[in-house]
Amino acid sequence: MENFLKWFFAFITEILQGFALIFTGLWNGIVQIFNIGRYIDIFKEYSTQFGALEWILSILAILVVIALFALIIFLIVLVIRKYIRFRHSIVSNEDLLEEIAELQQRVIRMVKEKDEIMAIKVAQMGLPSSGAVPMLGSSQQLAADGTVSAAGEGGEDAAQPIDAGIVQTSERRFSKLMEVDSFYTNFTPPEYENDITLKDIVERYRNFACSRMNLYYDYKTIRLFIAGMASTKLIILQGISGTGKTSLPYSFGKFLQNDTTIASVQPSWRDRTELFGYFNEFTKNFNETEVLKRIYSSGYNDDLNLILLDEMNIARIEYYFAEMLSILEMPNAEEWELDIVPNAWSTDPVKLDHGKIHIPQNIWYVGTANNDDSTFVISDKVYDRAQPINLDEKGIAFEAPDTPPVRLSYSHLNAMFEEAFKMYPISQDNLKKVHQLDLWVIEKLRVAFGNRILKQMGLFVPVYVACGGDELDGIDYVLATKIFRKFESLNLAMLREELKELCVYLQKLFGKNKMGESIAYLERLQKLF
Repeated sequence: MENFLKWFFAFITEILQGFALIFTGLWNGIVQIFNIGRYIDIFKEYSTQFGALEWILSILAILVVIALFALIIFLIVLVIRKYIRFRHSIVSNEDLLEEIAELQQRVIRMVKEKDEIMAIKVAQMGLPSSGAVPMLGSSQQLAADGTVSAAGEGGEDAAQPIDAGIVQTSERRFSKLMEVDSFYTNFTPPEYENDITLKDIVERYRNFACSRMNLYYDYKTIRLFIAGMASTKLIILQGISGTGKTSLPYSFGKFLQNDTTIASVQPSWRDRTELFGYFNEFTKNFNETEVLKRIYSSGYNDDLNLILLDEMNIARIEYYFAEMLSILEMPNAEEWELDIVPNAWSTDPVKLDHGKIHIPQNIWYVGTANNDDSTFVISDKVYDRAQPINLDEKGIAFEAPDTPPVRLSYSHLNAMFEEAFKMYPISQDNLKKVHQLDLWVIEKLRVAFGNRILKQMGLFVPVYVACGGDELDGIDYVLATKIFRKFESLNLAMLREELKELCVYLQKLFGKNKMGESIAYLERLQKLF
């Protein structure tokens, strides 16, 4: 034991002496650099033999050295100041977050107090606590027995009891939705073309857009759009300006003889009221938007209904579209409901169920996005729930025969989707290769595919094939836009070799001259970072 202690003492002493030498050497170096007296002695020693030119050169050398030292000191001071500002900014942000959290807690307490006060008032009025508190208009009065009386034309009051939580009133707060109810009262459904195929849709829409609207799209873009409709209810058209992002859903609505509802997103959009509307407590009317009207009317028909969110990332999508993102993720479509108002009135629209509107399956949201300094970055939460389609090139003009629009029903389109799922499922060989690729990416880059993306691929690829595309091309597009896009959040400057290995691995796994979309995207990432 004594020998061990002697060895351990000598071992630690040697290490500590090494650290001491480091600091001692550093300190001695600094002292030598700034030893002005030594510089003066050296100059005196050699300057006695200087000529005129040597005096000039020596003075210039001293000035250059002084300037160099001044520059180093200036850079050090600049770095310290930037660090102090950065640190101050972080501290300020932390203080701001703490203040926001405290304000949120106050809001929660105030809401709770408001609910308690409201409950006390309801109990004093003798109303059932489980029912809705009536929202009184200018022509209504609340009687002592818990009834709502509405003034008639002759000045007489007609008492109307509250029934099953529904406020009995003669006022109407949903004017646009009531117009929809009135329109569909005697509505006769149109005759749909139920013999058309997915390939026919691609061909006829391409010719229609060319001949009737002077818009030029290639087959691949249309196939991607229709396959995207099969895999998700949210499609994002992204790319540079002037490539026809807005025109695609607009012209597709014209092709279906059911115009697309256009909602131009504004930078000021902060919550769902901008998209769906809000209840005005002063006028007792609900300010409905065209988007809400389109959602409501879609429940009456079997048409294909498109809502265009133009420039969707000019505001934060997670703010104004957050509730819809959550609804569209629910596996049971019967639960796709949007809360519009907190209670029910007797005069509410027919399809409004206790203040809730059902989101029908025959409606799609199509967003356009530009990536520039004036827009927000689309988060992974949004991308994972959507099918992005890149439109980076302007369409090339071509000749097409005059093609009329069609009338396509949602039932027939959905039946064609289901048929494609059965006829063109992803082959087991390609599924095995995708699984191998998943394991490789997890091991090398720590990124996983995820069950949601694999499910979307299983819906996207069969429909893409049914539209006339190639199975491997469909897989390639999903990998490039849904998986490899996630690499942008990694430190790509440190992963260039891994990206090169991935390109080689893709060719080895799927074959040469395959997976062109993914390889081109990975090579572009290598150049950018």
